[in-house]
Amino acid sequence: MSSFDKPTIRERLIRERLALQDRLARADALQRVMRIWLIGRPDTVIGAYWPIKGEFDPLPALHRWKEDGELMDEPRRRRIGLPVMDKADRTLRFHLWYPGCPMEDDAYRIPKPKDTEIIAPTLLFVPCVGYGPGGYRLGYGGGFYDRTLAALRPRPFTVGLGFTNGFVDDFEPDPHDQPLDAILNDNGVVWPIAAP
Repeated sequence: MSSFDKPTIRERLIRERLALQDRLARADALQRVMRIWLIGRPDTVIGAYWPIKGEFDPLPALHRWKEDGELMDEPRRRRIGLPVMDKADRTLRFHLWYPGCPMEDDAYRIPKPKDTEIIAPTLLFVPCVGYGPGGYRLGYGGGFYDRTLAALRPRPFTVGLGFTNGFVDDFEPDPHDQPLDAILNDNGVVWPIAAP
């Protein structure tokens, strides 16, 4: 039996994140990290999330990424998707999002695109309440991302986004937890760990 108490740690991390005095400065730093990290990525369809409970907001950096692609006159248009829950299998599908697109609340009162087309991201930014060694993330406990990642073929490249205070050094993943391919925070890339 694991002594790692996810519900208690999740609650503490959310409380700490909401109380961050310098959250805006951290968010600005993570926006820069994200924009630099995206340079040179071949992806033209990226999935993200609508921020809740003090989460980092990836949408300004992604909107800038989309505009940069238009300035470069790329042959394929860059697209951004936000999650919409599939009630039957409790996984996420990604629907096209753009600033000003029609939105509606889902069952959890999180805004989602309304009546936009389903897209298949090759890169997926995932919110992290917390994260630990090995690329594992602590989410809200619903398992939506784990089920989605287990079902998606081909599996998109997954990148966790969180603030430095979300690092949990003694994180113990459950057998069903899906490790992320990379994790970014306001200090830079924290997973995978770069060789010295």
